[in-house]
Amino acid sequence: MGGTLHIEPNDNPRAGEPSQAWFALTRRGGRVIPLSQCNCQLAVYAQPYAAGEPPLLEPELEPVAAERYQGIPGAEVVFPKAGIYELQLNGKPVSGARFKPFEFKFEVTVAGGSNQNSRNLRDVNGDLVEGQSQQLPIWAIALPILAFIGILVVVLQNMRRSGE
Repeated sequence: MGGTLHIEPNDNPRAGEPSQAWFALTRRGGRVIPLSQCNCQLAVYAQPYAAGEPPLLEPELEPVAAERYQGIPGAEVVFPKAGIYELQLNGKPVSGARFKPFEFKFEVTVAGGSNQNSRNLRDVNGDLVEGQSQQLPIWAIALPILAFIGILVVVLQNMRRSGE
């Protein structure tokens, strides 16, 4: 049995935006296993995670048509933030279907979303508040660069003087 994961758009999911994940399940010889023949479950884990830890998401699988595949397992997934995730697809045959139970694990890298700096957060009362991600101020970036340039100038001047 083989399994291939594809995530729309272009295998490049973005945080906070819906992505369509679909799984092409095939038997030896290339015959497709549709969702109607599989009792499949999808679990999404943020990396790293500890064994036994509950999944971050458990999206509901639905039959989808994608490329040349019809009725294969698919789900809409909204990754909460940028980072690395593991998608685990487990499946057993429904009565009448013939294939061995399986577990596939796929690692997915999620890019920052279009509004990654501004996120909706809930305060202790459950009220919606807007939060800003922490960013370094420009001076905190420029100061080490200027210090490095200053040290470089001093070293070069000392090298010239010692060579004279």
